[in-house]
Amino acid sequence: MAAFNLTHSDPSMFIIMGISSLEAAHIWISIPFSTFYIVSLLGNFMVLSVVGKKQTLHKPMYLLLCMLALTDIITPTFVVPKALSIFWFNLKGITMAACLTQMFFLQTVSVVHSATLVTMAFDCYIAICNSLRYAIILSNTQIAKLGLVGLIRAVLFILPLPLILSRQPFCANSIIPHMQCEYIAVVKMACGDITVIRIYSLVLMFVVMGFDLTFIALSYGLIITVVLRFSSKKAHQKALNTCTTHICMMLTYYTPGLFSNITYWFGQGITPHVHIILADLYLLIPPMLNPIIYGIRNKELRDKVGKYSCCRR
Repeated sequence: MAAFNLTHSDPSMFIIMGISSLEAAHIWISIPFSTFYIVSLLGNFMVLSVVGKKQTLHKPMYLLLCMLALTDIITPTFVVPKALSIFWFNLKGITMAACLTQMFFLQTVSVVHSATLVTMAFDCYIAICNSLRYAIILSNTQIAKLGLVGLIRAVLFILPLPLILSRQPFCANSIIPHMQCEYIAVVKMACGDITVIRIYSLVLMFVVMGFDLTFIALSYGLIITVVLRFSSKKAHQKALNTCTTHICMMLTYYTPGLFSNITYWFGQGITPHVHIILADLYLLIPPMLNPIIYGIRNKELRDKVGKYSCCRR
């Protein structure tokens, strides 16, 4: 308790509380959280391993899946170990530098993830609407360049946030009512003028999410227009199978995030621990489900995973 009070009174240290009002159940809550994390790591590392070893999978679509798998590995890795240290050992203290670093990487990887989904929508559009020129327009090199552009965009957009916050004075009682350095909670702890941060955050949200969702909607609007012109049912089914996997991954990524934000801003009647659980499940569920989704929907990848597993045995 003495160590906790010392940390609590130090403005250079933050206290991550975990799930408030459910401290007695932290051990039990850690079981699904650690399970989700392990399943996520196993699934995504399996995808990376199979695609890396099989030359026939060195195609733009599978490179995009590898990029998605990397973001799905990084995201929970920045959340779960600290959460488990809170659940198991009550280690709630974190330095301001570590907190801002965690926040920066979580936000950056989130923007990279969104950019990857945009690139996958473009991949679907080219594969269906301009299939004869697919190999020319989207080579492995082009996919690598698009991935690099997405990473640079994310870093340039997100980097100002921790830099601005690092110059802000924080209150002595720097308590974060979450299991991670959640951006809005950290901003609320600042004792100085946060007008610039609020404005930049809103602009960033509309620019990044607005552009990405608009581009994805436009891509699928054009895809639907082209698919409706197909005369055979077989062509319809093939086009549908090409896009269904991507649509499922978009739903698992954007839907929990939008639901979490809506409940945060408009769900005043919802208890705080529900907000916290929703915010963290948003970082855990998509990374766990994505390998399952494109493992089930993609026959070529599913067959390669099956053969790889048999060989390992």
